[in-house]
Amino acid sequence: MSYALELKDLRKNFGKTEIIRGANLAVNTGERVAIIGPNGAGKSTLFNLISGRFGPTSGEILLNGQRIENKTPYEINRLGLSRSFQITNIFPKLSVFENLRCAVLWSSGYKYTFLKFLSDTKDANDLAEKYMEMLRLDKKRDLLAMNLTYAEQRALEIGITIAGGSNVILLDEPTSGMSKSETTRFISLIKQVTVGKTLLTVEHDMGVVFGLADKIAVVVYGEVIAYDTPEAVRSNQRVQEAYLGSPVAEAQVGGH
Repeated sequence: MSYALELKDLRKNFGKTEIIRGANLAVNTGERVAIIGPNGAGKSTLFNLISGRFGPTSGEILLNGQRIENKTPYEINRLGLSRSFQITNIFPKLSVFENLRCAVLWSSGYKYTFLKFLSDTKDANDLAEKYMEMLRLDKKRDLLAMNLTYAEQRALEIGITIAGGSNVILLDEPTSGMSKSETTRFISLIKQVTVGKTLLTVEHDMGVVFGLADKIAVVVYGEVIAYDTPEAVRSNQRVQEAYLGSPVAEAQVGGH
């Protein structure tokens, strides 16, 4: 069986220090997976390995059954994996509509140099309009991205990632910096716009984790120590000892 994303005995050393220590993970198509763990557990390094920013020391990464561990981020993106960064990754001086149209054209294989000639490309325009409505940004169509609120910019960024046509989406702390009400709306939005797609997110807010994820992967000292449904992970003794045992995490989980 071919998984949407699979890690096999993945290892990454920086000098003599082993940061990722034999990580294994198998994600089915359409699943939403949250990656959690203490600070310094290796979550960001794992994302960097999957997206091609770092090469692993050993082990395999498979995207839809195809090995990608020695490919560039661009090549991996072309194979159907997109990563949305913590740092807002939009064109600030383009409108909402133009940002989304760029992503659609990019996914179609066009380069930005052709944008002038393609301004009336109906298919791309229609798709951009569709994504704008999904993101509830249609009333901000002609507003420059730099003038959106922070939450709207994050929504646009997720839209750009999805409009790029990828089936596997990596999200770095998507609700970071948002208020509680913005976070609630944003979780709902992510669920809507990623239907049918495979989603991996690194997230510190346990409310977001339990509200969004079908499964949770717990990373501790560079290993995936548990990978199961939120309910099973919550009651896993090893996870409680390693991660959820902290008073802060318990307080977060207790409210959800």
